[in-house]
Amino acid sequence: MVTFAAQRLPSLDALFLPLRFPSSRRSPLRVSMAIEPAGAVRTARTITISYSDIKNKDKDLSMKIEEGFGPNGLGVISLSDVPGFPLLRQNLLHLAPRVAKLPDDVKTELEDPESRFNFGWSHGKEKLESGKLDLFKGSFYANPILDSPTTDLAAMHRYPSYCRPNKWPTTSLAELEVAFKALGKMMLDVGLMLAYHCDQYVAKEMKDQNAGNLEQFLKRSRCHKGRLLYYFPRDPSQCENNASSISSWCGWHNDHGSLTGLTCGMFTKNGVEIPSPDSAAGLYVKTRNDQIVKVVLEEDELAFQIGETTEILAGGCLCATPHCVQASNSEKAVGVGRSTFALFMQPDWDEKLSFPGEIRHHQELISPNETLTFGEFSEKLLNKYYNEKS
Repeated sequence: MVTFAAQRLPSLDALFLPLRFPSSRRSPLRVSMAIEPAGAVRTARTITISYSDIKNKDKDLSMKIEEGFGPNGLGVISLSDVPGFPLLRQNLLHLAPRVAKLPDDVKTELEDPESRFNFGWSHGKEKLESGKLDLFKGSFYANPILDSPTTDLAAMHRYPSYCRPNKWPTTSLAELEVAFKALGKMMLDVGLMLAYHCDQYVAKEMKDQNAGNLEQFLKRSRCHKGRLLYYFPRDPSQCENNASSISSWCGWHNDHGSLTGLTCGMFTKNGVEIPSPDSAAGLYVKTRNDQIVKVVLEEDELAFQIGETTEILAGGCLCATPHCVQASNSEKAVGVGRSTFALFMQPDWDEKLSFPGEIRHHQELISPNETLTFGEFSEKLLNKYYNEKS
């Protein structure tokens, strides 16, 4: 069980380094991923670390961290042989279509408009790159660690997407809460182990043993959020209309938090789990040299992506990459649904972020050298994604 400090956390500026690229950066790496053609699809295998290595604090994983999260990496690292993970993944992902099939009145009760649908059930609230409402998938959001992150009414009003309480279908699908929390807590625990080794890498790169404290502020944060996603089965016309769009299931974006834990997607048809019906479907990443590649990981591996907050605060040692999700478009994909789960590990809402003079992300929203809390930063992005005025 993760415990959370009651006192206000120190500023992230004190936890990480000045916002600058280290003068001691190594020469740029050669492409550190194995990119192979798969028909018309280019694939890239994630850098993989075993659970036994990631839990060993004496193990030097600097090269692995650099190859996966560094300036020439995919921004994704997968962890293998995590005890209990395959079963917990199965238990939760099998519930995703059941959530989506709950009666409409039950799903309406599970909605939380005040959080801008960032707790409970959400469907058709976000917009796709085309500007149309996203009706392709439904989501169930909850904090897997804290059912009520705070009792501060002012904070709940100011940052409702983080501070409001969870909403569970306790009578209609009671097992969802158990499975959601079990997988979310495991992913957080493993993510904290990875964060420790990220800290070691940043300190080594900056030649400062006090540099980097990602593990500690994530451990104390009340902001972690899980998202159970279900991509609805598609009919033949939908497959045909989106056959040429790489971002047909989820548009291009960067995660704005610190670390995002990801499960491999599960495909089902008529309630039965099946292999992926389309080798081109899945997660795509845009590399530093603008190649678009499909990320390949094994079904029982737990993946983590770097977010923008960590990139900024690590002075560029660790880098977020744009990514999207392509839908299944083959004839075999008709009637097939996809379930997956993401855990967004992120700072506390009142932590201050000081942005650098050169901004790589969200230049239309953030001013150079601006200081915002993580909550304020998140609200600006939600305004953008939900097409509201900031």
